[in-house]
Amino acid sequence: MTVMETTGTRTDTCAGPPQQDRRPDGQDRYTISEVVALTGLTAHTLRWYERIGLMPHIDRSHTGQRRYTNRDLDWLDLVGKLRLTGMPVADMVRYAELVREGDHTYVERFELLKTTREDVLARIDELRGTLAVLDRKISFYADAGRALASERSR
Repeated sequence: MTVMETTGTRTDTCAGPPQQDRRPDGQDRYTISEVVALTGLTAHTLRWYERIGLMPHIDRSHTGQRRYTNRDLDWLDLVGKLRLTGMPVADMVRYAELVREGDHTYVERFELLKTTREDVLARIDELRGTLAVLDRKISFYADAGRALASERSR
């Protein structure tokens, strides 16, 4: 059972549409090494995510090996997106807890994601300013390079 399946109510599909048929044969069970290959995460990271509550319950085979599903991969995709936003791990864990708690936590999830979105927009504005500085410098050096080349060709 995954984080997204534990609510007993509607599933939180905020990771985006499920990516169908990840495997050609349609199988929906992955070993940890297969998840490593599919996601680029390390086995250590996957185990850590499970330990801290981002992936609180991963099914196991009869021999005790972890068995991930496509839903788990969709959840990991969302976690990766949240990491890219700069969301603190504690907030990601809190979000996972809220998802498990059910629909009555929608308002708190909304606020958490809205705050993260505002942080992302502020960073985008900051990066646009930084990009403008880089563009000016690149333009300066391109013009200076052309001027030097023109002088040398005389």
